[in-house]
Amino acid sequence: MIARLLAAVALAALPAAALADTLVDNINGLSVDRDGKVTHFSAMVIDDRGRISQVIGNGERPPQNIDYRENGRGRTVIPGMIDAHVHVMALGLAQLTVDLSDTRSLAEAQAKIAAYAAANPERPWIVGRGWNQEQWGLGRFPTAAELDAAVSDRPVWLERVDGHAGWANSVAISVSGVTAATADPAGGRVERLPGGKQPAGVFVDAAMDLVGKNVPPPRATDRDVALHKAQELLVRNGVTAVADMGTSIEDWMTFRRAGDEGRLRVRIMAYASSVPDMVLIGGSGPTQWLYEDRLRLNGLKLYLDGALGSRGAMLKAPYADDPANKGLPVINGTQLRNNMSRAAMDDYQVAIHAIGDAANAEALDAIEELSADYTGDRRWRIEHAQIVDPADIPRFGQHGVIASMQPVHQTSDRLMAEARLGPDRLAGAYAWRSLHDAGAPLAFGSDAPVEAPEPFVGIAAAITREDAQGQPPGGWHPEQRLTREEALAAYTSGAAYAGFAEGRFGRLAAGERADFLVLDTDPLTADPSDLRNVRVLETWIGGEKVYDASPEERRSVEGPGR
Repeated sequence: MIARLLAAVALAALPAAALADTLVDNINGLSVDRDGKVTHFSAMVIDDRGRISQVIGNGERPPQNIDYRENGRGRTVIPGMIDAHVHVMALGLAQLTVDLSDTRSLAEAQAKIAAYAAANPERPWIVGRGWNQEQWGLGRFPTAAELDAAVSDRPVWLERVDGHAGWANSVAISVSGVTAATADPAGGRVERLPGGKQPAGVFVDAAMDLVGKNVPPPRATDRDVALHKAQELLVRNGVTAVADMGTSIEDWMTFRRAGDEGRLRVRIMAYASSVPDMVLIGGSGPTQWLYEDRLRLNGLKLYLDGALGSRGAMLKAPYADDPANKGLPVINGTQLRNNMSRAAMDDYQVAIHAIGDAANAEALDAIEELSADYTGDRRWRIEHAQIVDPADIPRFGQHGVIASMQPVHQTSDRLMAEARLGPDRLAGAYAWRSLHDAGAPLAFGSDAPVEAPEPFVGIAAAITREDAQGQPPGGWHPEQRLTREEALAAYTSGAAYAGFAEGRFGRLAAGERADFLVLDTDPLTADPSDLRNVRVLETWIGGEKVYDASPEERRSVEGPGR
């Protein structure tokens, strides 16, 4: 079955006959640079290499000696969206395993897990992700006993929605050899049953490996199918390029197989999961751009702390709802600087996961120290930058540190952030406007599969700071809102700059790859409530159409007779 699917995918991915010059006209074209300046145009010419050779402004006459013409019928055309922080293989594998992201209660999750196990009796482990005790209104972590109630005959291992905690049943804990005598590893925590040391069922950050290392890894064919699933989802949502955070050697070889066989459509800027993987993939420095700018190893991804949801984010003061806890350092300051130096000495870019204000301060301290030795265009990145001490915000701009953020995290995490921090520590929470005004380049993404890779939902959150239900009215800390142009830039030209891809893709301009979307709505003029429902009618990458909405979808958007 898998072999037949991959063969069909490879056949579908084969390029069409050699491209010739194509005029895309009768469009409401727009592109935005990193400063938020918008360029409007009515047509563009794509050459036989899949690059834009000419942009025709409004009122200008398009060239006549063209091989092919694509009539845009007055629809809006914008650059392809770049998701600046995803986990590509996790996104694809999540579609092949148990997905609990849509569950709203523990009972609903238990029922879904039990149903999946019953439908897959041949699987030696039941694995999946997406649970969120906050979304369930549980007020605590779930337990192994509660997972046993769903599946007790096989080991079960389920990662939390943020990927920073895992939930195991009793069989998984037993086969992993975890007991009351098992100590918490550095950078991790084993949740214990009240009144003793017996593992309760949840393992936070570095402790996840106590169980996770025993899960059978996906086979190469599973990975190939997962990449196909991930790409289908991305192009359907208008995402034409991503920064893959935490690329393993297995991930890289999956990308290479797809590239070699003509199945790699989405552009991937990769950041290795460790120094050994970085060196194994890149050798003496970042790789060349491969497959016509579809794949490059840019650098190294480092984890400095955990996440707010599992109370692993490093805070300067204790958690308001857990006064004995300030979070967990996944690596210490010395390890951080050593790994950054090892990457920087060979010109790899460094991306640091930092969520809590203490973690962001530590990352900025390290960047300041290393900037004295490693000069030039480093483009240090801090991933998430969710909770930043307002006193530290100017330091982003002083060193040009890229704030790689995910707008939907703010709408998803709002109530939890208030509980974790209290009302007096929110001034630097998800502070897009303050970081932008301080001179930090912004790059926006989704952290998929933590959030869905839906950039227009992210743009809506960035400009309103309201969730899908319009809560809270007027926006949560509305002083941190961005303009539409700034938000669109962070998903296009800004995200390209963050990955050293400017001039290759990210704008609709002469010389750049023809990666663009055809939309049913102009995102710069639509009502904010409509932005969440922007429909992608077509997705083009390198001058080739890789997604076309179904006839039913087109009729619902365009109406009869069009």
